[in-house]
Amino acid sequence: MSARPAVVQAPRRAETAYAIAWGFAAVFYFLEYASRSAPAVMIPELSQAFSVTALGVSTILGLYYYTYSTTSLVAGILLDRFGAKYVVPTGMVLLAIGCLLFAIPQDSVGSVGRLLQGAGSAFAFTGAVYLASHGFSAKSLATAIGFTQCFGMLGGSMGQIAVGPLIHGFVNIHQFWMGLGVVVLLVAVGLLLVTPSEKHVVTAGEKRNFLTPYKVVLSNPQSYLCGIVSGLLFAPTTIGDMVWGVRLFQEDKLFSYHDAVFAISMVPFGWVFGCPLFGWLADVLHRRKVALLIGVSAMLVCALQLTFLPSVLPNWVTLFVFGISSGAAMIPYTIIKEANPDYVKGSATGAINFITFSITALLGPVFSKHIGKTIGSSMITPEHHFFESGIFWIAVIALALLVSFALRETGKST
Repeated sequence: MSARPAVVQAPRRAETAYAIAWGFAAVFYFLEYASRSAPAVMIPELSQAFSVTALGVSTILGLYYYTYSTTSLVAGILLDRFGAKYVVPTGMVLLAIGCLLFAIPQDSVGSVGRLLQGAGSAFAFTGAVYLASHGFSAKSLATAIGFTQCFGMLGGSMGQIAVGPLIHGFVNIHQFWMGLGVVVLLVAVGLLLVTPSEKHVVTAGEKRNFLTPYKVVLSNPQSYLCGIVSGLLFAPTTIGDMVWGVRLFQEDKLFSYHDAVFAISMVPFGWVFGCPLFGWLADVLHRRKVALLIGVSAMLVCALQLTFLPSVLPNWVTLFVFGISSGAAMIPYTIIKEANPDYVKGSATGAINFITFSITALLGPVFSKHIGKTIGSSMITPEHHFFESGIFWIAVIALALLVSFALRETGKST
């Protein structure tokens, strides 16, 4: 039998300290999502700063997901091996440096900055979930994870609805990225100061089995199913909303810049409510899978309505409901932790992040090549272009629904 690290459990009084540290990590996640979503409202400015086309900007922005997905694996290992005190602040430093580099008007430097943003951001949610698992009881863990994602989506919403007017009236994009980098560094210092230290008793075989946690997680078929479902549900928000959303509504729906930003920002704003709502629902029902199926079905209905019957409701209303429903994408993060042993908590989150955003990294270029690059093209009508985009995301969500049925229920009946 493979040896595993034995962790000296924190006494009950330390739970409060972990909960406070989780709060700082949630702020980290807020800032990470702000950095992820903000470029959607400054595509023309970034295009001018980096001297590339809008498609070139989308390529630079897409680099984020390559390092985010791969570094998620590293983050999980480091958290399980060394704890959160130094690991998570290190991720924040990487994000901060990435933001500062993104302020430099040169495409190669901006690309490096975006890569570092992705690498550092991988520690945000993984670290927050790790701290939540130490600071909250099992009966409220799904709710805590939902509130964690709530902070992230609030950052995603503010990264669009607030940053848009900000860069068009108060600061330029270079000042914005420099300021964001400084704020991230300050929060990193606070997190370092409040996070408890953990003592790990190293067994004889631990050094030889550094990857043992991932062997456990990735040998479980349920881990892959969780990642696939979550990835397919994240893709419409990360690609469809945070990269192409504003331009899609401006060019295809003829929205003004302000109206397009407002409509698209409703998706992450809906997550602010949807993530804790579906986390709470999964805890109350004691049925993770049922809550997940409800959310995915609602997402599919919203996508169908927006594509086939767009005049039935205002677009922003549909997008807001879509955002609320897509909060169910966080439920697989609870399922994967419950489907694997307790001693691989960090690695389980790292693994699902890797699979989730690997799917985003794969679907992003596909959408960009076949749909994104034709936005505004005279070869295709705006109505048909918007319809093609809708069909793409309907197919992705429908596939997520089908895979969801293969998940094993991990909730406990009472």
